[in-house]
Amino acid sequence: MAELMEMPRNDEGIGTAVALLKQRFAERLETGQSIRDQHGHTTTWIETQPPDAVVFVESTEEVQEVVRICADHRVPIIPFGTGTSLEGHVNAPAGGISVDFSRMDKILAVHPEDMDVVIQPGVTREALNTYLRDTGLFFPVDPGANASLGGMAATRASGTNAVRYGTMKDNVLALKAVLPSGEIVKTGNRARKSSAGYDLTRLIVGSEGTLGLITELTLKLQGIPEAISAATCSFATVEDACNAVIMTIQMGLPVARIELLDALSVKGVNAYSKLDLPEQPLLLLEFHGSENSVKEQAQTFGDIAEDFGSQGFAFTTKPEDRNRLWQARHDAYWASLALRPGAKGISTDCCVPVSRLAECVTAAQAKADELGLIAPVVGHVGDGNFHTLPLIMMDDAEEVARARAFVSWLNDLAISMDGTCTGEHGIGQGKAKYLMGELGEGALTMMAAVKRGVDPFNIFNPGKILLSDV
Repeated sequence: MAELMEMPRNDEGIGTAVALLKQRFAERLETGQSIRDQHGHTTTWIETQPPDAVVFVESTEEVQEVVRICADHRVPIIPFGTGTSLEGHVNAPAGGISVDFSRMDKILAVHPEDMDVVIQPGVTREALNTYLRDTGLFFPVDPGANASLGGMAATRASGTNAVRYGTMKDNVLALKAVLPSGEIVKTGNRARKSSAGYDLTRLIVGSEGTLGLITELTLKLQGIPEAISAATCSFATVEDACNAVIMTIQMGLPVARIELLDALSVKGVNAYSKLDLPEQPLLLLEFHGSENSVKEQAQTFGDIAEDFGSQGFAFTTKPEDRNRLWQARHDAYWASLALRPGAKGISTDCCVPVSRLAECVTAAQAKADELGLIAPVVGHVGDGNFHTLPLIMMDDAEEVARARAFVSWLNDLAISMDGTCTGEHGIGQGKAKYLMGELGEGALTMMAAVKRGVDPFNIFNPGKILLSDV
């Protein structure tokens, strides 16, 4: 099997770079085991591979200094936001330096009249929206975790609002990044569209720190809706729920959020978040607009859902009720873990054309049952994206093998349906072996050529995305 495109460990270079960075950054360069483990930590099954040191940067110029020192000594650099990624993105397979962006957390400029904002990469989505509240604007991309916006851009994150507002690739107007050479690249200005040369913004968005370290982002904002309503709707089967989603999207109903929880996920959410939802497949929705339009949208969805045997449809405009429901949805990962105490969650996602959604989700449930796996399902199903979370006892080698086989099977199934092995988790280490089947040799050869052209010594987040045989 092909291996990830890695570099051999360079102990001499790492030692020299750590010493030089310690001279420059003093107490902001840390080498303690616990903080190194934290910066190699992953919330899924992939083994932690810690860096040799962590440096806390505070400006673009400091990022340049770190890059130049590491480049001189051929030392890997791994960017770190908040550590919420799920595919081993922050691991350091060849050691090296973790660059922690948490102190680059300034909001540099808000332009309400243009509905955009300029920020440093360490700003989290919750901090940004708290800051923007009085402007009547908000940033819509919501992956659930309070991730840093630099990390969200690097992994091309999306989440619950993507069906209406798009993903990070749709909401980053421009960025600044430090390249492996130590040079700074600016990919655009604040204009809403441009045909000026290669689209470097979207080349770096989703590149997972393998091409550049993002030090500034210009993001699109949206107006806070006049009215918001949330709705819950239960169904007898996941297939019925998915078919209601398909019809909703095909009819052009402008839902802001439409989330699926299977019966197992609802059971976990009820216990964890103290709710009393019916323990059967559930759609959780949100509608944005004027007071009249959100009522009309909810009523229209209710009519659609009724055609698929909906049960217990209800909606609310009370902020406290909405917030409670969405907080429960965002806590679904932890709620699912509580279904099997002591288990590790192997979180994986895929995305298919909406017309294939019901088929793919029901096949995934059947396969998990066949393999004897407890695997709750949740999904941002308005755009065909869903997640499964096999709950595995990691000391049971046979069970781990079954879970790995399930994840591989599901990725292959999604690709066979003209979908993708990852709707929003990114590639990192965990999904790299599926890229060839999804995109083909030509695409991977081109990616590898870009990587070698920008980063000839492979020091930026090595061992992620690309395999060694391309």
